[in-house]
Amino acid sequence: MTKGVAVVTGASAGIGREFCEQLAARGHDLLVVARDRARLETLGRDLEGRHRIAVQVAAADLSVEDDIVRLAERLRAGEAPALLVNNAGFGTRGALADADPERQAAMVRLHALAPLRLSTAVLPGMVRRGSGGIVNVSSVASFVYSPGNANYCATKAYLTVLTEGMAAELQGTGVRAQALCPGFTRTEFHQRMNVSTGDQPPFSWLSARGVVEESLRRLDRGGPVVCVPGLGYKALVPLIRLMPRRAIGWVARRRRRM
Repeated sequence: MTKGVAVVTGASAGIGREFCEQLAARGHDLLVVARDRARLETLGRDLEGRHRIAVQVAAADLSVEDDIVRLAERLRAGEAPALLVNNAGFGTRGALADADPERQAAMVRLHALAPLRLSTAVLPGMVRRGSGGIVNVSSVASFVYSPGNANYCATKAYLTVLTEGMAAELQGTGVRAQALCPGFTRTEFHQRMNVSTGDQPPFSWLSARGVVEESLRRLDRGGPVVCVPGLGYKALVPLIRLMPRRAIGWVARRRRRM
């Protein structure tokens, strides 16, 4: 007997893959979503063999409107999943004046529109059933703004605030919502951006395993809505929230020049 289907986007690597691993170990069947079908199928066979669960594969690029709509319709047509993890994302570096406009629009679709569409596809069924959960993988970057990362910070801020509002609406329904806001995490994320991470001190890095463990533990306990893994980041985020916005910009500009 499984615990119901968990849907994970951005499932082929990093935090998404770790969610798949830990949810499979808990006994959830999975619907795994990412662009690379071959990688998803390899992941599925591995998880099915080790955890005796069923894995469905959906190859989709959720920065593309048609793929978002197609996956949302699939979720709306079926039984509401036990858990939806909106994890797919990417980062870029550089000023918006020099950026590829379509790449930045794709980021908005992936970080904001896709989680909104997928969440609204599954929420009615979850609410009718009286159980379920949505984890939106945001970032500590959602609490700041930063030159060279303007759109990334903005889209993650949208995702965090969306989740907080969603959680308020869901009180008393039995359905939970969480904005997972990790800091620097050891995954493929920064390599795909082709940026160096050597200037970050070792203590600032989190493991994907630890991030997901804390997310699921907090979800099991019913909160908090905004989940910030790691003791250092737990101390940092309240300080950021107390800082004047001008001071946040000053720190960000200074770090960029270093």
